[in-house]
Amino acid sequence: MTRPATHIWRLLKWGRTLAKHGALRGIELDPNTPPQVQRLARIARFGTFQPRLPDYAGAFRDIGPAAIKLGQSLATRPDLVGEEAAHNLLSLQDSLPPVEFDLIRQAIEASFGKPIDTLFSHIDPDPVGAASIAQVHRAVTTDGVQVAVKVLRPGIRERFERDISTYEWAAAHLEALGGEAKRLRPRLTIANFQRWTNRELDLRREAASASELAEGMKAVEGYEIPTIDWDRTNGRVMTVEWVDGVKISNREALIAAGHDLPALAQRLVLAFLTQAISGGFFHADMHQGNLFVRADGTIVAIDFGIMGRIDRRARAWLAEILYGLTTGNYRRVAEIHFEAQYVPSYHSVDEFATALRAVGEPMRGKPVSELSVGQMLDGLFAITRDFDMQTQPHLLLLQKTMVMVEGIATQLDPQINMWDVSAPFVRGWIRDELGPESALADRIREDTDTLLRIPALIRRLEEQYPPRGGAPETPPLPDIELMWEKRVKRSRSWPGYVIAGLAGAGTVAGALALGWIG
Repeated sequence: MTRPATHIWRLLKWGRTLAKHGALRGIELDPNTPPQVQRLARIARFGTFQPRLPDYAGAFRDIGPAAIKLGQSLATRPDLVGEEAAHNLLSLQDSLPPVEFDLIRQAIEASFGKPIDTLFSHIDPDPVGAASIAQVHRAVTTDGVQVAVKVLRPGIRERFERDISTYEWAAAHLEALGGEAKRLRPRLTIANFQRWTNRELDLRREAASASELAEGMKAVEGYEIPTIDWDRTNGRVMTVEWVDGVKISNREALIAAGHDLPALAQRLVLAFLTQAISGGFFHADMHQGNLFVRADGTIVAIDFGIMGRIDRRARAWLAEILYGLTTGNYRRVAEIHFEAQYVPSYHSVDEFATALRAVGEPMRGKPVSELSVGQMLDGLFAITRDFDMQTQPHLLLLQKTMVMVEGIATQLDPQINMWDVSAPFVRGWIRDELGPESALADRIREDTDTLLRIPALIRRLEEQYPPRGGAPETPPLPDIELMWEKRVKRSRSWPGYVIAGLAGAGTVAGALALGWIG
């Protein structure tokens, strides 16, 4: 187990890097920041020369690969890091200098236990992309098929495991301060981050995600997922069909190729809604570099390391929330939040509905170009605080993806209105999935299943069907021994801990910044 002094040393280095980029300044100014944290932030930045505007993305990029991924994850948490930091972190590009091809060749051969020329007749030594976790090379299989080969960086799993252990330690100490830090659940944020990165660090799981999404989207016209070459895929190498097309961010090239940009924008939005609401399994990394347009207008998605999943009950609530916001039925939206147990029952439904109206009304009936996403998020996060709503990470990932899709759709068609495009789809899904016929079919299926399981249900009714809210159960969190608990348990000299705490002052500030900027 890693010693506290080791965590402190790592955090000290990270905290100083954050301070040099001005990324700790917001901690001192945020009224929700605990006083202890504000003091540590001031110590961490002592003697540094900071830019006028904080560069959060630059700070995380300089810290290293795991921090890049954490920064991208924190971009989904404006409530935790602040709207300014979240917006800046959205620009964090997952790009690093490539690994030498000799090391990549060795990694491929070691993972398959055979020479590389038995798998590929040709592989380009120059990568087409190099990210924090893996890099991609264009190749031709021995069967003559054009493919993209994604290979994990050597030693990346061990480095992520080391850094994440420190993130967990820092988040546990932050949450132990109580108050706003506890409500925002930084430990759960790191736990979710660890699950996402573990998925990305096993390329078989990414391949399986691509296969599952392809199966769910096969009936959707104009949206495709590349085919996985399972014979050339394992935990460290993934081989996938090569995609020829124009990046969806290249607006000029799309126009030159004769594509209908408003139609592409609408198709992208509907594809996302199909994944999230109809399927409950969605591509959660839909940035511009991961979407291509083929000559026939088909949108092709790549890179499935980050995927989101929502169960059917939460999807039903989500659909009703979206539809209620688009139609102005704020009372129903408020009721859903209480039914899902997102809002504690001691609050007033009517007061919550009024608060939602204050956020929703300025958005209705306007094109995206006239809306302030920042003001909308500020309003929503103010509501979460006023009504004691605990953070729901599964919905925040969906929200982040929706912001990405909205940004791309707006670039393609500045006049698009996300609400107007979404409403018919959501209305149809509610009618088909939540209407009388669907409800009757579900009831018959559920009752039949219950009858067949009556003996077991009688014996274990309470355990098998506990009351549930709209949020999924939280994953088990690691048992982190806090520094002050260790001091009580062991009869060591307390001045030593004081000195260690002061020596690592910027330290914990760095950790706090990783979970509390803004």
